[in-house]
Amino acid sequence: MCIGQIGNLLPHVTLSANLAQHLMPAWGLSAAEGGLMASGYAFGYMLAVPVLTTLTDRIDARLVLLWGSIVSGLATAAFGIFAQGFWSGTAIWSLAGVGFAGAYMPGLKALTDRLPAGDTSRAVTLYTSSFSLGVGVSFLVAQIVADRWGWRAAFLVTGFGPVAMVVACLLMKGQQPAPKAGRLLNFTPVFANREALGYILGYGAHCFELYGIRTWLVGFWTFVVAHQGAPSWLSPVALSFCFAVISMPASILGNEAALKFGRHRAITVVMIASACVALVIGLNSTAPGWMLALLLLVYGLTVPADSGALTAGMSAAATSEHRGATLALHSTVGFGLSALGAWGTGAALDMAGGPQSATGWLLAFIVLAAGIAVGPLALLWSRMAQPGKRRSSIISN
Repeated sequence: MCIGQIGNLLPHVTLSANLAQHLMPAWGLSAAEGGLMASGYAFGYMLAVPVLTTLTDRIDARLVLLWGSIVSGLATAAFGIFAQGFWSGTAIWSLAGVGFAGAYMPGLKALTDRLPAGDTSRAVTLYTSSFSLGVGVSFLVAQIVADRWGWRAAFLVTGFGPVAMVVACLLMKGQQPAPKAGRLLNFTPVFANREALGYILGYGAHCFELYGIRTWLVGFWTFVVAHQGAPSWLSPVALSFCFAVISMPASILGNEAALKFGRHRAITVVMIASACVALVIGLNSTAPGWMLALLLLVYGLTVPADSGALTAGMSAAATSEHRGATLALHSTVGFGLSALGAWGTGAALDMAGGPQSATGWLLAFIVLAAGIAVGPLALLWSRMAQPGKRRSSIISN
């Protein structure tokens, strides 16, 4: 499943990796337009994931995963063939997001449905942290191919990645969920689960920051190289790959810390640290390149370190009969705020002078810091449960 997911993620940041250097100059886009086009992926995901993930409570999640992977790959290749500007690019990239909505959380549901009873925290964390390795490979392949053969070739090549998950699905045994009555999109039990809702809102804050920096990381490092200089080997390709790949061990270690010290405590510390690192980067955007590279690598550790713990906490807090609906809301909130993070960061850049302005990057990183700072507030709110549930909630966290 993890290998299949890496293949499914090969298209994931193809647009973001080529936005600042290829697509914006070719189509004359502003930073806000570029961010909005990138957020189309998250927006398409957000619209589709409630239906597709909740559907896994009624049919085998493997089937949703299979067709989602196929749509994701075809839409990515279609971008490379048909996209001609902002509107067509946004529409096609949104369709790719719809495909991924059938590939990520339904994949998690297909995995957890086939795991033995008991604590699945480490298995869930390995699956979610392999997301980061997939993104790193996506950054690497998308930029190398685009620099050598053009950005259209990058979309065509990465569009073949989901074939890996298609193969995994075909090798997987079928497993039909227990029959379930009631409406398909019934989130009332999930909203009543305050513990799960706290993790879901915290995940939204995490996704706002994560998608914002992933969308603009290459653009920021391009600014650093142009104005402060950097070692020749530390290109945008190398930096973005390293930033993404170190997320995998960071997420695993973050979850281990959550198991040892308590999920809420560990997640809160990580989120506050991440907000502080973002502010330091923004305030020092004109510092020497080596210093900014080190700060970005630290940021590459703090940004994803809460991801596995948030998703594992949500999965543990979800009731078995409503796990699909809980996963659906988790992803809807997360990728809805991902779309806001990509656009909001780009809008902040435009507002303060654009991608070639140090002031623009200062405001962009302030926006990212403000977004992740909402996470600890969501976790604090979830602990303010009814008196009868408060003790058990504190013990579990």
